[in-house]
Amino acid sequence: MKKLIRFGEDVKGYNVPVLNEREIRAAAGILFLATFISWMFILFKENFIPIKYVITLFFTDLIIRVFINPRFSPSLIIGRWIVQDQTPEYVGAPQKKFAWTIGVVLSATMFFHLIILNATSPIAGIFCIICLAFLFFESAFGICLGCKFYPLFFKDKTQYCPGELCDVKQKQDIQKISKEQLFILLVFIIFICLVGYFFNAKFSIKPYDLLGINNAEQNK
Repeated sequence: MKKLIRFGEDVKGYNVPVLNEREIRAAAGILFLATFISWMFILFKENFIPIKYVITLFFTDLIIRVFINPRFSPSLIIGRWIVQDQTPEYVGAPQKKFAWTIGVVLSATMFFHLIILNATSPIAGIFCIICLAFLFFESAFGICLGCKFYPLFFKDKTQYCPGELCDVKQKQDIQKISKEQLFILLVFIIFICLVGYFFNAKFSIKPYDLLGINNAEQNK
């Protein structure tokens, strides 16, 4: 039973249980995509059915991760299958458990509002946006936002962060942002603003059917 209900894996050379960051990022990407698409259904179609399914699955997945074993989490199993040919990147399990516990609280609140009460509220909307942010930063940048709060509640030093983020180190030249790069970024932002100002009316015009496919189908 102890082998079934546990959090993290014992790997030689690591003094705390660890998890594979690569499969975690893959799972986060899957959950982000599902949540984002269901959010778009709400914004553009006022259809809450997809988000109810996603929240139910998301909540169940996190319950399995935190209270049973991450090995049995459906999203992590799919993530493991996707990245199975990649070399594992080990991260400390304690901070991940804390971050996923935050996810349990957020998803439980959304589940209560949308599934149990079948009601909407600013709280559920804000929590959903927070979950999207957590998932996006994890999948896109490998940054665990929930893990950032771990040192505030636990005295133990955070170990084995993705990209050796926990370790104090000097940036290499390839990591440094030069003044020229900052200038280019500023010019690019100004360019986007100018494009929006001068071409917004042009961009607002609905594109016409170049090949006439839609017209042909309507005439049938």
